[in-house]
Amino acid sequence: MNNNTRTNRDPIGRMGGPGMSVEKAKDFKGTWSRLIRYCRGYMPVILTALVIAAIGTVLQIVGPDKLKDMTNEIAKGLPSLINGSLVSGSIDFDAVFSIGIFLVFFYGASGLFSFAENFIMATVTAKISRNMRTDISKKINNLPLKYFDKTSYGDVISRVTNDVDTIGQTLNQSLDNLVRSITMFVGSLVMMFYNSWILALVAIGSSIVGFAFMMIIMSKSQKHFKTQQQGLGNINGHIEEIYSGHNVVKAYNGGKDAKKTFDNINDSLYDSGWKSQFMSGLMMPIMGFVGNFGYVAVCVAGAALAMRGTISFGVIVAFMMYIRLFTQPLSQLAQSMQQLQRTAAASERVFELFDEEELADESQKLTKLENVRGDVEFKNVRFGYEKGKDVIRNFSAKVTAGQKIAIVGPTGAGKTTMVNLLMRFYEIDGGEISIDGTSIDRVTRENVHDQFCMVLQDTWLFEGTIKENIIYSKKGVTDKEVTDACKSVGIHHFIRTLPQGYDTVLNDKANLSAGQKQLITIARAIIQNSPLLILDEATSSVDTRTERLVQEAMDRLTQGRTSFVIAHRLSTIKNADLILVMKEGDIIESGNHKELLEKGGFYSELYNSQFELAS
Repeated sequence: MNNNTRTNRDPIGRMGGPGMSVEKAKDFKGTWSRLIRYCRGYMPVILTALVIAAIGTVLQIVGPDKLKDMTNEIAKGLPSLINGSLVSGSIDFDAVFSIGIFLVFFYGASGLFSFAENFIMATVTAKISRNMRTDISKKINNLPLKYFDKTSYGDVISRVTNDVDTIGQTLNQSLDNLVRSITMFVGSLVMMFYNSWILALVAIGSSIVGFAFMMIIMSKSQKHFKTQQQGLGNINGHIEEIYSGHNVVKAYNGGKDAKKTFDNINDSLYDSGWKSQFMSGLMMPIMGFVGNFGYVAVCVAGAALAMRGTISFGVIVAFMMYIRLFTQPLSQLAQSMQQLQRTAAASERVFELFDEEELADESQKLTKLENVRGDVEFKNVRFGYEKGKDVIRNFSAKVTAGQKIAIVGPTGAGKTTMVNLLMRFYEIDGGEISIDGTSIDRVTRENVHDQFCMVLQDTWLFEGTIKENIIYSKKGVTDKEVTDACKSVGIHHFIRTLPQGYDTVLNDKANLSAGQKQLITIARAIIQNSPLLILDEATSSVDTRTERLVQEAMDRLTQGRTSFVIAHRLSTIKNADLILVMKEGDIIESGNHKELLEKGGFYSELYNSQFELAS
């Protein structure tokens, strides 16, 4: 259960369908070339599967030609008019039976080849998708925090799920369909000209007329599909906004306006949806028309040719099947090319993630922070999220082990930034930060993180039991330690009242207040038992009564630890040993609560302004 969720909406929904708007890659050839290189370990198996698919298709193409021979053998036994008299022939059943056995073997072999190809491609693409997700996971773990400042969480999730799924589906389905379609199209064309070039031209001509109609309809339906996708994105966004803020809408009597906006979007979506679905619904009838028109044309032309003795009756039968084999791959080719374009776009997004700059390798760093007391020093620290735009300027401070340090200041002063630099979530541009006299850039990030426990404003809880949420990544924690931690923060009694106690699963159905969630995160910090503690606006989202409970729990948590507290409610940090007042990235005042009030400076203004606002 994640309580720190960012909503990222795609204004245009990505849904499939005939004539849909396809996201195009910037470099189609280059991206596919790189995807092939990424899959090079599986390419021999993939190529083998595609060859098997082609062989299976060739066996299907040969079938109608053999049916022609069977038809001709049967036709020999039919009565025929010779010199004005009706003469009965004889059917060579041995020949018919031999051809039938041959066809059974061919179509059976084709089915086996298709099964083998599908099995191979399904296995290979599942492994490629698994490897790609694993590589993305490793990449995300090695990305600096600044990457997530410029990229939404939803976009990252989309690359891991939607884009990888698109690549997997294309490799599994579209590639072999493309090979089958090309083989079927070329093979049936060759066989038609082999049997009768006149009927081949008739079949091609009739198909062109039908496909001309289809292309006209596709061009007309494209804009309606695009409008429909935009409408779906708009209506999803509207519903999400209205229902996520349902109480506010009700409180301000905004229901009528919300309904009016919904009706407008819904009417527009109905109009574009009706037109797009109607036009896409014409595709199958037109395809049927193309096939039937081809059958009629071949039958008429074939009958004329057969009457003149140019072709046999079996050729007409074969052409009836070749027309279907000839027209079917054209629509499949269009769909496959469309899917290849979508896959190139998806691959491009995945490879963009792979190309992002990673955190520097720290495997060569041998220095370790061990048995840390908690002395922290900032020396002339300078930092900016963008080059040339410093948000921290010449920051210096010295903290003694066990002290409670409060960092206050207006929004944008750099309070949270300082904590991020201390944790090495970002690298400083100048100066030095040290723990117990050791510069933190001499040790690994993981070693720095081990020295801290954190309680943040946003209570991050995952879907799991309360016990699992409290222990979180800490090894060898006993049940007694968990219950002692919960007792110390005052949440043990509440947990015991739950049906499953500490084994209660936290999910969307779990009804926990903001204060209870915060107390669980404080218990997690107690279990972590690190020498340094960070409290970032930990009481800003709870009511006054709950704030007192959380504050008492945090006071117990800070005992014996060097603590850094960021707070807007200055009443919560009055007992701090040292208060650092920040403004525009610099410390402008420092001292304890009493000293700063006596100075009558910026801190005094901040503190008194809260009471003025309250009154």
